[in-house]
Amino acid sequence: MSDFEAHPRLPGPFALAPIGWVRSPYQRRFGTPQQASAVDSDLEAVLELDPTRIPLVALSDLSGIERIWILSWLDRGDGWAPEVRPPRGKRTRRGVFATRSPDRPNPIGLSAVTLVRVEGHQLRVRGIDLLDGTPILDIKPYIPYADAFPHSKAGWIDTIPSDELQFARRPPPVR
Repeated sequence: MSDFEAHPRLPGPFALAPIGWVRSPYQRRFGTPQQASAVDSDLEAVLELDPTRIPLVALSDLSGIERIWILSWLDRGDGWAPEVRPPRGKRTRRGVFATRSPDRPNPIGLSAVTLVRVEGHQLRVRGIDLLDGTPILDIKPYIPYADAFPHSKAGWIDTIPSDELQFARRPPPVR
């Protein structure tokens, strides 16, 4: 029993529309960095925002912000399963919510990237881990005092050496 008053639950579905799209050097899931900031991906990408939806004033004040969060729709997933095999650590299945697998019930991506510069409706970024054409749902500033918890425990992930290489996904068979 909860101490909180129950609010009516909206069953969904909910409508989302992209505010833009990613232009990145990555065309397929195979070979795209997983957790790009962890593997030092220095390739540049562009977040192309839709000028019919996003006025330029919405991008004001990004000057001086070093990192941003990108919320994206991972539109090329393989569906989802309650357990997945992460690319690092023991090759054992883990509950999907204890992983960063892109294959989720709602395939929403969360990527922290370095903001290089703003050019009109284009945000140039580094450290991208998203495929070319990925829809962008939202952008938020990374705020160190609110977003960083360096002493937090990460459960099973804490047992993996930080320099351990990740297992590469196999490319899909050629048909």
